[in-house]
Amino acid sequence: MAHYLLPDVGEGLTEADIVSWRVAVGDEVGINDIVVEIETAKSLVELPSPYAGVVAALLVPEGQTVAVGTPIIEITEVSAEPASAANLVGYGPKEAAVARRPRRTPVVASAALGQRVLAKPATRLLARELGVDLGSLAPSGLRGEVT
Repeated sequence: MAHYLLPDVGEGLTEADIVSWRVAVGDEVGINDIVVEIETAKSLVELPSPYAGVVAALLVPEGQTVAVGTPIIEITEVSAEPASAANLVGYGPKEAAVARRPRRTPVVASAALGQRVLAKPATRLLARELGVDLGSLAPSGLRGEVT
């Protein structure tokens, strides 16, 4: 038997209202099946189940406000370990591997070679105020800019 505790939905809020249950006692649920819709002060959120099994009890009625960490549903016949946040809907590794584009090699610009030194406007302004020649500095940014 597993108790699903009301999670912090990432907004820094301490409570939420149970708007509607998407399951009933006796329903089978799988990991990531939507079980409840909650409302916080900022949004309406559907919560997926971190367990697979059969709903044994809905511990909080619709319309009630509950604190984060309060048990809201009881699931029996749990057939898997609880899903970590990385395994919930929209997170974690994808089934198909995603190929990354190769990084560009940094471009080294030199004022001595007559090329313009890459730097952000704020960096240029600071260098001008301090009397620093940007061409005399080694680039440290990913694109070869002086930071």
